[in-house]
Amino acid sequence: MARKVKYLCDRDGRFFARIVIPKPLRPYLENKTELRKPLGADYREATRKIHSAIAEMQFSLRQAEIKAADAGRTVTTSAPYALSIEQMALRHYKRRLEQDTEARHSSSLYASMGVDDSFAQELKHAFTGKASNQQLLDLAGLSIDFFRSRGNTAVEYGTPEWRQLAIALCAAEYEVLSRIAERDEGDFAGEPSHPALTRAEPIAAERPPVSLTGLFDDYIASRKLLGAGEESERRWKPVFDNLRKFLKHDDATRLTKQDLLAWRDNILKNRSPKTVRDVWLASLRAVLNWAVREDRLPTNVAADVHQDVQKRRYVRERGFTEEEATRILAASFAYQKGEKESVKTAAAKRWVPFLAAFTGARVTELTQLRKEDVHEKNGRRFIRITPDAGSVKTGQYRDVPLHPQVRELGFDAFVDGSASGPLFFDASSAKGSLSGARTVSGRLSEWVRGLGVVPDGVQPNHAWRHRFKTLGRELGYSDRVVDAICGHAGRTAGDQYGDVTLEAKERVIYALKHYELDPTSSFD
Repeated sequence: MARKVKYLCDRDGRFFARIVIPKPLRPYLENKTELRKPLGADYREATRKIHSAIAEMQFSLRQAEIKAADAGRTVTTSAPYALSIEQMALRHYKRRLEQDTEARHSSSLYASMGVDDSFAQELKHAFTGKASNQQLLDLAGLSIDFFRSRGNTAVEYGTPEWRQLAIALCAAEYEVLSRIAERDEGDFAGEPSHPALTRAEPIAAERPPVSLTGLFDDYIASRKLLGAGEESERRWKPVFDNLRKFLKHDDATRLTKQDLLAWRDNILKNRSPKTVRDVWLASLRAVLNWAVREDRLPTNVAADVHQDVQKRRYVRERGFTEEEATRILAASFAYQKGEKESVKTAAAKRWVPFLAAFTGARVTELTQLRKEDVHEKNGRRFIRITPDAGSVKTGQYRDVPLHPQVRELGFDAFVDGSASGPLFFDASSAKGSLSGARTVSGRLSEWVRGLGVVPDGVQPNHAWRHRFKTLGRELGYSDRVVDAICGHAGRTAGDQYGDVTLEAKERVIYALKHYELDPTSSFD
């Protein structure tokens, strides 16, 4: 049973995001009982849009809370618009001076009232840290309540954070009294000198929240319009779920570099630096860059958040040696189906290593092959590696000729005798195909490692690609042609001109020598 989506409602086949307005806030929202935003008639599209819709409606509720607070009704104790202590002190200072200006314009008597020196001494006693909690409450309690009612702080009475804020507000009020005294003498140019005010960062104008989840969903949707995004959605969704859980909110406008540095350090407790750099930070940076380009955010706060990675040390070549490749292929040629093993998994162990050795393709590109991906032209057979079968990193199909040894060992007969669909696993959907291909790829890697042939530091699936590229160079063939076989993008703009034909690829693949397999090996 599908999980019910919170705040999503269906009205006669049309979907809406809906939030009930608390009774105390209804007078500040035109006496409405609920907020509602239309999301269309398509359920999937509605669930994609709902995060942004909810963020906008919650912003409206927050503005109503502020209006209620101005009317003397405090209805929240959270801090959705948190400010630093210095920023609140500066805001208090500016707000009080604005009040002073208004009072001078309203009455000629105001300027002749002077400053209460005893009150100024109490403030000085407080901001030097000598005041008790009760004294600080008497001096700054109302101001703290003001900022709490606006969601700028959630400090509790008596805590160190509460004292720190109270002391800063006392310092700000003392500076206000200094300016008032100067203004009484005709000097309106005075500036504050206390560090709590001079080191405060500027306060950005409040703007509606932007849902992190909504940004991610919209980014993926934009990629899918271009025929991409499936892989990013699978790998990156846990990243954004984790970030939202770490932050305890879903508002991208509240992200800071300090937030992301702390998040990165937390991830490093369980993830490798390379994974953090190449997946976690890279995915966040990509989505926020897109949000800036789409004018959804003003800046990308993740732009300068990086993770250094120790340079990998290689003590040998990354591809299989001749001996290692021969031993693996001999084991593959001789492989017999296990008792509880599926026929297709056994077929993968029999054929995929040979296909990888003679095509340099990514193993998952091979494990997702379907019967209909094996073609014949003028008596020559070739495989078509295509996104239609599951996933291709470049997003483009490519045709790769089959090496004669692969055909001599019986691959043609295996394909001809197979049912339509995936050759190496069972799947009923495109999403299932990708998952199935990865599962088989992982089983292949485990099987090859279990042979005791693969040295430490060598990736059993990827080592075939390194070996293929090495052999291509040894034979003196163009990197452009070898890259086209392997599915690597061209290095220069010039590489985008002209085509690498099937015949050009055949010359490279047919030049690869046959492997000497154990003649006593057999395969049923």
